[in-house]
Amino acid sequence: MDKKTLYADRMKRVLDAMAVAKLDGLVVSDPQSIWYLTGIYNEPYERLFALYLSQDGEHRFFLNKLYNIHDSGFTEVWTSDTDDIMGTMARNVASKGRIGIDKVWPARFLIPLMEHNPEATYVLGSSCVDDARACKDAEEQRLMKEASRVNDVCIQRGAAFVKPGVTEKQVAEYIDAQFKAEGAEKPSFTTIVSFGKNAADPHHEPDDTVVQESDCVLIDMGCQKNRYCSDMTRTFFFKKAPEEYTKIHDLVRMANEKAESIIKPGVRFCDIDAAARDLIAQAGYGEQFNHRLGHFIGQSDHEQGDVSSANTNVAKEGMIFSIEPGIYLQGKFGVRVEDLVLVTKDGCEVLNSVDKHWKVIG
Repeated sequence: MDKKTLYADRMKRVLDAMAVAKLDGLVVSDPQSIWYLTGIYNEPYERLFALYLSQDGEHRFFLNKLYNIHDSGFTEVWTSDTDDIMGTMARNVASKGRIGIDKVWPARFLIPLMEHNPEATYVLGSSCVDDARACKDAEEQRLMKEASRVNDVCIQRGAAFVKPGVTEKQVAEYIDAQFKAEGAEKPSFTTIVSFGKNAADPHHEPDDTVVQESDCVLIDMGCQKNRYCSDMTRTFFFKKAPEEYTKIHDLVRMANEKAESIIKPGVRFCDIDAAARDLIAQAGYGEQFNHRLGHFIGQSDHEQGDVSSANTNVAKEGMIFSIEPGIYLQGKFGVRVEDLVLVTKDGCEVLNSVDKHWKVIG
Protein backbone atom coordinates (compact mmCIF):
# COMPACT_ATOMS: atom_id res chain seq x y z
CA MET A 1 0.00 0.00 0.00
CA ASP A 2 1.44 3.42 -0.97
CA LYS A 3 1.74 6.15 1.67
CA LYS A 4 -1.10 8.26 0.30
CA THR A 5 -3.51 5.32 0.41
CA LEU A 6 -2.25 4.32 3.86
CA TYR A 7 -2.97 7.73 5.39
CA ALA A 8 -6.31 8.00 3.59
CA ASP A 9 -7.35 4.65 5.02
CA ARG A 10 -6.37 5.71 8.53
CA MET A 11 -8.21 9.02 8.15
CA LYS A 12 -11.36 7.25 6.99
CA ARG A 13 -11.34 5.01 10.06
CA VAL A 14 -11.14 8.07 12.31
CA LEU A 15 -13.87 9.96 10.42
CA ASP A 16 -16.12 6.89 10.59
CA ALA A 17 -15.55 6.75 14.35
CA MET A 18 -16.40 10.44 14.61
CA ALA A 19 -19.70 9.78 12.84
CA VAL A 20 -20.56 7.02 15.31
CA ALA A 21 -19.68 9.34 18.21
CA LYS A 22 -21.78 12.11 16.59
CA LEU A 23 -18.85 14.54 16.53
CA ASP A 24 -18.99 17.52 14.20
CA GLY A 25 -15.29 18.14 14.66
CA LEU A 26 -12.24 16.68 16.39
CA VAL A 27 -9.09 18.42 17.64
CA VAL A 28 -6.11 16.06 17.30
CA SER A 29 -3.06 17.43 19.11
CA ASP A 30 -0.99 14.38 20.10
CA PRO A 31 2.07 14.59 17.77
CA GLN A 32 2.08 10.80 17.43
CA SER A 33 -1.57 10.77 16.36
CA ILE A 34 -0.94 13.58 13.88
CA TRP A 35 1.98 11.60 12.43
CA TYR A 36 -0.24 8.50 12.27
CA LEU A 37 -2.79 10.39 10.15
CA THR A 38 -0.46 12.55 8.04
CA GLY A 39 3.13 11.29 8.12
CA ILE A 40 4.13 14.69 9.51
CA TYR A 41 5.88 14.78 12.87
CA ASN A 42 6.60 17.91 14.86
CA GLU A 43 7.48 18.53 18.50
CA PRO A 44 5.59 21.75 19.34
CA TYR A 45 6.72 22.30 22.94
CA GLU A 46 4.52 25.14 24.25
CA ARG A 47 3.14 26.19 20.85
CA LEU A 48 -0.13 25.26 19.17
CA PHE A 49 0.09 22.24 16.87
CA ALA A 50 -3.27 20.70 16.06
CA LEU A 51 -5.12 18.97 13.26
CA TYR A 52 -8.83 19.78 13.21
CA LEU A 53 -10.95 17.16 11.48
CA SER A 54 -14.44 18.06 10.32
CA GLN A 55 -17.28 15.86 9.16
CA ASP A 56 -17.79 18.16 6.19
CA GLY A 57 -14.24 17.47 4.99
CA GLU A 58 -13.02 21.01 5.67
CA HIS A 59 -10.02 19.95 7.75
CA ARG A 60 -7.61 22.54 9.16
CA PHE A 61 -3.96 22.22 10.20
CA PHE A 62 -2.97 24.80 12.83
CA LEU A 63 0.73 25.60 12.59
CA ASN A 64 3.26 28.05 13.96
CA LYS A 65 5.51 29.92 11.54
CA LEU A 66 8.53 28.40 13.28
CA TYR A 67 7.56 24.91 12.11
CA ASN A 68 9.33 23.55 9.05
CA ILE A 69 6.20 22.05 7.49
CA HIS A 70 5.26 22.48 3.83
CA ASP A 71 2.55 21.15 1.53
CA SER A 72 0.73 19.21 4.23
CA GLY A 73 -2.23 18.44 2.00
CA PHE A 74 -4.59 20.24 4.40
CA THR A 75 -5.83 23.81 4.64
CA GLU A 76 -3.04 25.35 6.73
CA VAL A 77 -3.72 28.06 9.31
CA TRP A 78 -0.47 29.76 10.28
CA THR A 79 0.12 31.93 13.35
CA SER A 80 3.13 33.46 15.09
CA ASP A 81 3.88 33.77 18.78
CA THR A 82 2.46 37.30 18.99
CA ASP A 83 -0.83 36.62 17.20
CA ASP A 84 -4.24 36.06 18.77
CA ILE A 85 -3.71 32.34 18.32
CA MET A 86 -6.86 31.00 19.93
CA GLY A 87 -9.00 33.70 18.38
CA THR A 88 -7.69 32.58 15.00
CA MET A 89 -8.41 28.94 15.81
CA ALA A 90 -11.91 29.77 17.06
CA ARG A 91 -12.73 31.38 13.71
CA ASN A 92 -11.58 28.28 11.83
CA VAL A 93 -13.44 25.55 13.68
CA ALA A 94 -17.13 24.88 14.24
CA SER A 95 -18.68 27.36 16.68
CA LYS A 96 -21.58 25.01 17.43
CA GLY A 97 -22.17 21.28 17.63
CA ARG A 98 -20.16 18.51 19.34
CA ILE A 99 -16.41 19.03 19.24
CA GLY A 100 -14.11 16.19 20.30
CA ILE A 101 -10.97 17.17 22.18
CA ASP A 102 -7.73 15.21 22.37
CA LYS A 103 -6.97 13.90 25.88
CA VAL A 104 -3.50 15.48 25.81
CA TRP A 105 -4.50 18.97 24.65
CA PRO A 106 -3.42 21.52 27.30
CA ALA A 107 -6.00 23.54 29.20
CA ARG A 108 -4.19 26.70 28.08
CA PHE A 109 -5.62 26.05 24.60
CA LEU A 110 -8.92 24.35 25.42
CA ILE A 111 -10.28 26.91 27.89
CA PRO A 112 -9.75 29.94 25.59
CA LEU A 113 -11.38 28.03 22.73
CA MET A 114 -14.39 27.29 24.94
CA GLU A 115 -14.58 30.98 25.86
CA HIS A 116 -14.40 32.06 22.21
CA ASN A 117 -17.03 29.52 21.06
CA PRO A 118 -19.29 28.96 24.06
CA GLU A 119 -22.18 27.50 22.06
CA ALA A 120 -20.25 24.37 21.12
CA THR A 121 -20.31 21.23 23.28
CA TYR A 122 -16.83 19.92 24.08
CA VAL A 123 -16.34 16.21 24.76
CA LEU A 124 -13.40 13.85 25.10
CA GLY A 125 -12.83 12.55 21.58
CA SER A 126 -9.49 10.72 21.77
CA SER A 127 -11.02 7.29 21.33
CA CYS A 128 -11.72 8.05 17.66
CA VAL A 129 -7.97 8.06 17.00
CA ASP A 130 -6.87 5.78 19.84
CA ASP A 131 -9.13 2.95 18.69
CA ALA A 132 -7.82 3.26 15.14
CA ARG A 133 -4.21 3.24 16.38
CA ALA A 134 -4.94 0.19 18.55
CA CYS A 135 -5.51 -2.02 15.48
CA LYS A 136 -2.17 -2.02 13.70
CA ASP A 137 -2.16 -2.14 9.91
CA ALA A 138 0.23 -4.39 7.99
CA GLU A 139 3.04 -1.82 7.90
CA GLU A 140 2.82 -1.19 11.64
CA GLN A 141 2.83 -4.91 12.34
CA ARG A 142 5.97 -5.30 10.25
CA LEU A 143 7.73 -2.52 12.14
CA MET A 144 6.73 -3.86 15.54
CA LYS A 145 7.90 -7.36 14.66
CA GLU A 146 11.26 -5.90 13.71
CA ALA A 147 11.49 -3.98 17.01
CA SER A 148 10.70 -7.21 18.88
CA ARG A 149 13.35 -9.06 16.87
CA VAL A 150 15.92 -6.52 18.05
CA ASN A 151 14.69 -6.98 21.62
CA ASP A 152 15.12 -10.75 21.37
CA VAL A 153 18.70 -10.36 20.16
CA CYS A 154 19.64 -7.79 22.79
CA ILE A 155 18.15 -9.53 25.84
CA GLN A 156 20.22 -12.61 25.10
CA ARG A 157 23.33 -10.45 24.91
CA GLY A 158 22.31 -8.74 28.14
CA ALA A 159 21.86 -12.01 29.99
CA ALA A 160 25.27 -13.23 28.77
CA PHE A 161 26.85 -9.99 30.06
CA VAL A 162 25.86 -10.78 33.68
CA LYS A 163 29.10 -11.94 35.33
CA PRO A 164 30.52 -11.82 38.88
CA GLY A 165 31.01 -8.22 40.05
CA VAL A 166 28.67 -6.62 37.50
CA THR A 167 26.06 -4.08 38.64
CA GLU A 168 22.47 -3.58 37.52
CA LYS A 169 23.40 -0.23 36.02
CA GLN A 170 26.25 -1.72 33.98
CA VAL A 171 23.96 -4.38 32.51
CA ALA A 172 21.29 -1.79 31.63
CA GLU A 173 23.86 0.46 29.95
CA TYR A 174 25.21 -2.50 27.99
CA ILE A 175 21.72 -3.40 26.76
CA ASP A 176 21.06 0.18 25.70
CA ALA A 177 24.32 0.15 23.71
CA GLN A 178 23.26 -3.08 22.01
CA PHE A 179 20.00 -1.45 20.93
CA LYS A 180 21.98 1.19 19.06
CA ALA A 181 24.29 -1.44 17.59
CA GLU A 182 21.20 -3.18 16.15
CA GLY A 183 19.89 0.01 14.56
CA ALA A 184 17.29 1.09 17.12
CA GLU A 185 16.91 4.79 17.85
CA LYS A 186 16.68 4.44 21.61
CA PRO A 187 15.17 2.42 24.48
CA SER A 188 11.38 2.73 24.51
CA PHE A 189 11.53 3.17 28.31
CA THR A 190 14.17 3.07 31.03
CA THR A 191 15.74 -0.38 30.85
CA ILE A 192 14.97 -2.29 34.06
CA VAL A 193 17.60 -4.63 35.48
CA SER A 194 16.85 -5.94 38.98
CA PHE A 195 18.95 -8.33 41.06
CA GLY A 196 17.58 -10.34 43.98
CA LYS A 197 15.19 -8.50 46.27
CA ASN A 198 15.20 -5.46 43.96
CA ALA A 199 13.07 -7.50 41.56
CA ALA A 200 10.19 -7.34 44.06
CA ASP A 201 9.75 -3.72 42.91
CA PRO A 202 8.16 -3.96 39.41
CA HIS A 203 9.55 -0.53 38.42
CA HIS A 204 12.93 -0.69 40.13
CA GLU A 205 15.52 1.51 38.40
CA PRO A 206 18.99 0.01 37.95
CA ASP A 207 21.51 1.05 40.57
CA ASP A 208 24.94 -0.05 41.81
CA THR A 209 23.70 -3.33 43.29
CA VAL A 210 26.17 -6.12 42.46
CA VAL A 211 24.82 -9.50 41.41
CA GLN A 212 25.16 -12.33 43.96
CA GLU A 213 24.97 -16.09 43.61
CA SER A 214 21.34 -17.37 43.63
CA ASP A 215 19.97 -13.91 42.79
CA CYS A 216 17.12 -13.69 40.34
CA VAL A 217 18.01 -11.41 37.43
CA LEU A 218 14.94 -9.65 36.06
CA ILE A 219 15.40 -7.79 32.77
CA ASP A 220 12.51 -5.70 31.41
CA MET A 221 13.50 -3.92 28.23
CA GLY A 222 12.29 -2.44 24.99
CA CYS A 223 13.58 -0.40 22.08
CA GLN A 224 12.15 2.05 19.60
CA LYS A 225 13.00 1.42 15.97
CA ASN A 226 11.44 3.28 13.05
CA ARG A 227 9.12 4.98 15.57
CA TYR A 228 7.61 1.71 16.90
CA CYS A 229 8.30 0.10 20.25
CA SER A 230 9.04 -3.31 21.70
CA ASP A 231 8.77 -4.54 25.29
CA MET A 232 9.59 -7.85 26.98
CA THR A 233 10.67 -9.30 30.32
CA ARG A 234 12.61 -12.43 31.20
CA THR A 235 13.77 -13.54 34.65
CA PHE A 236 16.95 -15.59 35.05
CA PHE A 237 18.98 -16.93 38.00
CA PHE A 238 22.66 -16.20 38.61
CA LYS A 239 24.93 -19.24 39.15
CA LYS A 240 22.32 -21.19 41.09
CA ALA A 241 18.52 -21.48 41.01
CA PRO A 242 16.80 -21.85 44.41
CA GLU A 243 14.01 -24.44 44.15
CA GLU A 244 11.50 -22.22 45.96
CA TYR A 245 11.93 -19.52 43.37
CA THR A 246 12.04 -21.77 40.30
CA LYS A 247 8.61 -23.11 41.26
CA ILE A 248 7.30 -19.56 41.36
CA HIS A 249 8.93 -18.84 38.01
CA ASP A 250 7.22 -21.90 36.51
CA LEU A 251 3.89 -20.65 37.86
CA VAL A 252 4.34 -17.20 36.33
CA ARG A 253 5.37 -18.67 32.99
CA MET A 254 2.33 -20.95 32.96
CA ALA A 255 0.10 -17.95 33.77
CA ASN A 256 1.62 -16.11 30.81
CA GLU A 257 1.05 -19.09 28.52
CA LYS A 258 -2.49 -19.66 29.80
CA ALA A 259 -3.50 -16.09 29.01
CA GLU A 260 -1.91 -16.19 25.57
CA SER A 261 -3.69 -19.47 24.76
CA ILE A 262 -7.15 -17.86 24.89
CA ILE A 263 -6.41 -14.68 22.94
CA LYS A 264 -8.41 -14.25 19.75
CA PRO A 265 -10.86 -11.70 18.34
CA GLY A 266 -13.95 -11.33 20.52
CA VAL A 267 -12.38 -12.41 23.82
CA ARG A 268 -12.79 -9.83 26.60
CA PHE A 269 -9.64 -8.31 28.07
CA CYS A 270 -10.93 -8.94 31.60
CA ASP A 271 -11.16 -12.65 30.75
CA ILE A 272 -7.59 -12.69 29.43
CA ASP A 273 -6.48 -11.05 32.67
CA ALA A 274 -8.45 -13.58 34.71
CA ALA A 275 -6.87 -16.54 32.90
CA ALA A 276 -3.47 -15.58 34.31
CA ARG A 277 -4.61 -14.06 37.60
CA ASP A 278 -6.80 -16.99 38.65
CA LEU A 279 -3.94 -19.44 38.13
CA ILE A 280 -1.65 -17.37 40.33
CA ALA A 281 -4.35 -16.78 42.97
CA GLN A 282 -5.18 -20.49 43.19
CA ALA A 283 -1.52 -21.14 44.02
CA GLY A 284 -1.74 -18.67 46.91
CA TYR A 285 0.06 -15.69 45.35
CA GLY A 286 -2.88 -13.51 44.31
CA GLU A 287 -1.83 -10.63 46.57
CA GLN A 288 1.69 -10.75 45.15
CA PHE A 289 0.45 -10.18 41.57
CA ASN A 290 -0.28 -6.50 42.08
CA HIS A 291 -0.64 -4.99 38.61
CA ARG A 292 -2.74 -5.42 35.46
CA LEU A 293 -1.81 -8.18 33.05
CA GLY A 294 -0.85 -5.97 30.14
CA HIS A 295 -0.88 -2.72 28.22
CA PHE A 296 -1.25 -1.68 24.60
CA ILE A 297 1.84 -0.60 22.70
CA GLY A 298 2.79 1.05 19.42
CA GLN A 299 4.52 4.38 18.88
CA SER A 300 4.62 4.64 22.68
CA ASP A 301 5.46 1.85 25.08
CA HIS A 302 2.12 2.43 26.81
CA GLU A 303 -0.75 3.39 24.52
CA GLN A 304 -4.45 3.73 25.26
CA GLY A 305 -5.94 0.37 26.27
CA ASP A 306 -5.00 -2.36 28.70
CA VAL A 307 -5.50 -5.99 29.68
CA SER A 308 -7.08 -5.72 33.11
CA SER A 309 -9.96 -6.93 35.25
CA ALA A 310 -11.77 -3.64 34.62
CA ASN A 311 -11.63 -3.71 30.81
CA THR A 312 -14.69 -5.44 29.33
CA ASN A 313 -13.80 -4.48 25.74
CA VAL A 314 -12.88 -7.29 23.36
CA ALA A 315 -9.71 -8.07 21.46
CA LYS A 316 -9.72 -7.22 17.74
CA GLU A 317 -7.54 -8.39 14.90
CA GLY A 318 -4.42 -6.23 14.60
CA MET A 319 -4.19 -5.22 18.24
CA ILE A 320 -0.78 -5.57 19.91
CA PHE A 321 -0.43 -5.64 23.69
CA SER A 322 1.71 -7.13 26.43
CA ILE A 323 1.01 -10.20 28.57
CA GLU A 324 3.13 -9.84 31.72
CA PRO A 325 2.07 -11.66 34.89
CA GLY A 326 4.37 -11.38 37.88
CA ILE A 327 4.84 -12.43 41.50
CA TYR A 328 6.71 -10.15 43.88
CA LEU A 329 7.87 -11.26 47.35
CA GLN A 330 9.00 -8.15 49.19
CA GLY A 331 12.53 -8.33 50.56
CA LYS A 332 13.22 -11.60 48.74
CA PHE A 333 12.56 -11.98 45.04
CA GLY A 334 10.45 -11.08 42.05
CA VAL A 335 9.65 -12.67 38.72
CA ARG A 336 7.87 -11.41 35.62
CA VAL A 337 7.50 -13.02 32.21
CA GLU A 338 6.36 -10.68 29.45
CA ASP A 339 5.68 -11.04 25.75
CA LEU A 340 4.03 -8.87 23.15
CA VAL A 341 1.18 -10.52 21.27
CA LEU A 342 -0.50 -9.65 17.98
CA VAL A 343 -4.17 -10.60 17.67
CA THR A 344 -4.66 -12.54 14.44
CA LYS A 345 -7.77 -13.66 12.58
CA ASP A 346 -8.25 -16.76 14.72
CA GLY A 347 -5.79 -16.47 17.62
CA CYS A 348 -2.62 -14.57 18.39
CA GLU A 349 1.03 -14.44 17.40
CA VAL A 350 3.63 -14.07 20.14
CA LEU A 351 6.20 -11.55 18.91
CA ASN A 352 9.01 -12.69 21.23
CA SER A 353 10.89 -15.92 20.56
CA VAL A 354 13.31 -16.05 23.54
CA ASP A 355 12.64 -19.08 25.76
CA LYS A 356 10.42 -18.26 28.76
CA HIS A 357 11.56 -21.13 31.01
CA TRP A 358 13.87 -20.22 33.87
CA LYS A 359 17.56 -20.43 33.11
CA VAL A 360 20.80 -20.23 35.09
CA ILE A 361 23.23 -17.62 33.71
CA GLY A 362 26.71 -16.43 34.65
